[in-house]
Amino acid sequence: MTENVLRSILRIVIGFTFTCHGVQKLFGMLGGLHGHAAHFPHLLWFAGLIESVGGTLIVLGLFTSPVAFVLAGEMAVAYFTVHYPHNFFPLRNGGEPAVLYCFIYLYLCAAGPGLISLDRALRRRKT
Repeated sequence: MTENVLRSILRIVIGFTFTCHGVQKLFGMLGGLHGHAAHFPHLLWFAGLIESVGGTLIVLGLFTSPVAFVLAGEMAVAYFTVHYPHNFFPLRNGGEPAVLYCFIYLYLCAAGPGLISLDRALRRRKT
């Protein structure tokens, strides 16, 4: 029981901070992109959309496993296209957050949303 609650707390915190990254890109808020928003159809705009919507779904615990899988993939792509070309090591290339988000999302994909989630509430309602 405690593990499920802690997983829910981890999911909510990670989803919230990830949503903030998306809001930075989409709206130029929270200090993102030096106060400027990414513009459609730039790749950063799509990343911001994925992060904002996906992060919000993670916070809610709705469609957690498939959304976490997509977000882990986005972070892997971000690491290998943006960070890795500068240096292999995440501490040297600024890619540490991308690596951490990627593996936390892989964990959530496999482990599920935890006790406090809309996924669980909807599953309980069906039975």
